Amino acid sequence: MSATTVSAVPPLAPTDPRIRVLVADDQPLIRRGMAMLLDAASDIQVVGQAADGMEVVELARRLQPDVVLMDLRMPRQSGVLATREITAALPRTRVMVLTTFDRDDLVFDAVRAGAQAYLLKDASEDEVLDTVRAVHRGESRMTPQIARKVMDQFRLLANHVAQDVAVEDPPACAEPESAEAQAAQEMPDPLTERETVVLDLIAKGQSNRQIAAALNLAEGTVKNHASRIMQKLHANTRTELAVLVLARRKQP
Repeated sequence: MSATTVSAVPPLAPTDPRIRVLVADDQPLIRRGMAMLLDAASDIQVVGQAADGMEVVELARRLQPDVVLMDLRMPRQSGVLATREITAALPRTRVMVLTTFDRDDLVFDAVRAGAQAYLLKDASEDEVLDTVRAVHRGESRMTPQIARKVMDQFRLLANHVAQDVAVEDPPACAEPESAEAQAAQEMPDPLTERETVVLDLIAKGQSNRQIAAALNLAEGTVKNHASRIMQKLHANTRTELAVLVLARRKQP
């Protein structure tokens, strides 16, 4: 069933001071309620509504809003992929995530895709309005629990990189290990040639769908490759994979 575009408003004259917002959510009640809340503010105008990820990208390209209020779990295309496409094509349009999900992988994928704010749907009305204005000013906003997740993840990634460097470049004063001790250590399985290519594309921020198209593979096959790569490199998220790859490349 195709999505229905609601109340798409053409771009306003440059002299209009209002913040032009595009709302994307697959639940009509939430989408319309959010649009009513935003439109009630004198400095905000909702210029369009989208019911899925493909529609929000299409409307964003056509309407060029100041801010996109983005849900993450939507049909046809996820909010993360839609965010990546919008921020790449429209550098002046800023994306603000508003979702019920606070899973680590969704948080980091959305941030890496270019979202400047991440709120949960239990946020107050004032918090939503203030965040729209802050994002329009170029600020980043996150609810406290999301901010803690991001900070914890950065610490985890920093520790991973530090440990990785320490293993590859041990101190000169360290005593050489015996052959038995070296053999006893658990070494990661080497990546296959295909997994190496997939890892490189993950590090570039490409989604499973984009990788599948680039390599002429089924999306499920790419997911399996990504899972095996994460197991071999002891990574918990795709973000960790990307950071580890970039850290290795920067080493002399």
